[in-house]
Amino acid sequence: MSESLRREVSKVVDREVAELLERTERDVTRTVNRALGVAEEAPAFDAAHWQARLDELLAEHRIPGAALAVLADGEIHELASGILHTGTGVAVTTDSVFQIGSVSKGYTAAMVVLLAEAGKLDLDAPVVDVLPEFAVADAEASRTVTPRQLLNHTSGIEGDYVNDTGRGDDCLARYIEGARNVGLTNPPGATVSYSSTAYNVLGRMVEVVTGGTWDEALKELLVGPLGLEHTMTLPEDVLRFRAAMGHMGDPGEEPVPTPLWNMLPRSAGPYGGICATAADVARFARLFVDGGAAPDGTRVLPAAVVEAMLNREVEMPDQWFLGAHWGLGWGLFEWDGVRGFGHDGSTFGQLAYLRAMPEKGVAVVLLTNGGGAAPKVFEALCRELSAEFAGVTMPGFEPSADPPVVEVGEFLGRYKREGFLMTIAEGEGSLRLTYEGADGLAGTFDPLVWQLTAVSHEPTKTVFAGRRNEKDAWMPVVFYALADGSRYVHFGVRATAKAA
Repeated sequence: MSESLRREVSKVVDREVAELLERTERDVTRTVNRALGVAEEAPAFDAAHWQARLDELLAEHRIPGAALAVLADGEIHELASGILHTGTGVAVTTDSVFQIGSVSKGYTAAMVVLLAEAGKLDLDAPVVDVLPEFAVADAEASRTVTPRQLLNHTSGIEGDYVNDTGRGDDCLARYIEGARNVGLTNPPGATVSYSSTAYNVLGRMVEVVTGGTWDEALKELLVGPLGLEHTMTLPEDVLRFRAAMGHMGDPGEEPVPTPLWNMLPRSAGPYGGICATAADVARFARLFVDGGAAPDGTRVLPAAVVEAMLNREVEMPDQWFLGAHWGLGWGLFEWDGVRGFGHDGSTFGQLAYLRAMPEKGVAVVLLTNGGGAAPKVFEALCRELSAEFAGVTMPGFEPSADPPVVEVGEFLGRYKREGFLMTIAEGEGSLRLTYEGADGLAGTFDPLVWQLTAVSHEPTKTVFAGRRNEKDAWMPVVFYALADGSRYVHFGVRATAKAA
């Protein structure tokens, strides 16, 4: 090793040791203060430290660009790093707009629950009371599914129905017409299965109740009252600002720009069509942290709406991916006894993350424009920020070094839902999950393969951890049975029935 390289390595080691000692000192001080009952002062937000950490993580994981917003000590702190587009080299700034994907569902849910609180719809009455034209392939579900089941992902409606119905204001009405042949993943109310389709039904209900488009309702009910000047849904509005371009690539690869800026149709709005800055997403999250009031005291949501949305409606088969429970629009978690809410979002080449802990006054928002390792960047930042400002430990998910021995025979076979097929077979040391398109999606993408390692085995469910390669984050794979004895696997927050 050359002397110059030795000096550089020494600098890096010294810096890392210093940071480790600083974190250890803070942790020890916090523990002692708690033991003595001494009230802690909220730590100041060290912008230089967190900027360096954001820069470091993006470089390490080959993420082109990202924006970070942190609600702490009563303020929203904004940081940006990297570039918006590898083809142009334009820098990400804090006022840059990203696609937030399924984080949009929290906004749609807020409008629906707000309208229900105002007496304009009933969360527990059939959807057809508001949308007489609503129907899916199952006649009984068509008659009985309720807005509450749509909100908490227990409707059983297959969740990945995409239909480009054009740019017109009638796009959601036409989407509902086209959904008549969409099937069920499970009987309504039987289990949780994430459904974007359900949120488009909710979006259409908002239109019928308010008399305008979903986009207009979003502006009138949430964006305007909250002063979210960098939150929008249509590309002509996005063009007023710096906009992130999505990039695709597996972990460890250099990501490349997507062929189009936005590959989702307008009809995807209620489940994934909002664009915003990280700070505007944090402002929306703050609405729930502050009980429904804007920072200037304006009452945007009644306290009852906030309480309803953060109430634990249903328990998740998968306790890790988005939380142990689901509320009305939010995934709900609990870290070290502190309750929180959040959501993830992904479009083609952009990923968004939100976690918030109301009783601690903390929220973390990360918006990225690609790279397969974005989940690892968010996990690192959220864990460190949650420890620093909320004093809690964000749990990880991975198998132990000595995984339990599980008899796997009952899990082998084919699991199918509309458009997708999962095959569980014996693999290297445990199980192998192969995920591929079926029906109309057959052959549209190369099969994906996860190697599974056992995590836990209980009478009601067995949990495995899966990943495609060592650079991937671990994903929960849960095998369980419904009350009627039918076998299911829960993967990617979706329930899929055993077919053979």
